[in-house]
Amino acid sequence: MDRRLLLCGFAASLVAAAARAATDGGPRRIPVVARKFVFIPNEITVRKGEPVVLEFSAPEVAMGFYAPALGLRTLIVPGEVAQVAWTPDKAGRFDFLCDVFCGDGHEGMSGHLVVQA
Repeated sequence: MDRRLLLCGFAASLVAAAARAATDGGPRRIPVVARKFVFIPNEITVRKGEPVVLEFSAPEVAMGFYAPALGLRTLIVPGEVAQVAWTPDKAGRFDFLCDVFCGDGHEGMSGHLVVQA
């Protein structure tokens, strides 16, 4: 339990740092950690027309990121950062999931991209 809390706090600090860095005029960078059976954060909110770069890391095993309704996909290799550049062009709530089998519990590894108008 404490480990999850610590990891969530770390992920939140990464998201806050990315939001601050976005003020430099470049795309907003959003770090996402893929651990066994969970994306942190598992809900990502962006604005329509806002250029973003999703930056994925996986400390344990290879993972995948796939948002079928948006046509976004990448392989996440441990020790590397996988980047997905994206400018949302429609508002809504879109599911994403891990599409690389990572063990029992894999089928529940999912999240949402929320695009605000």
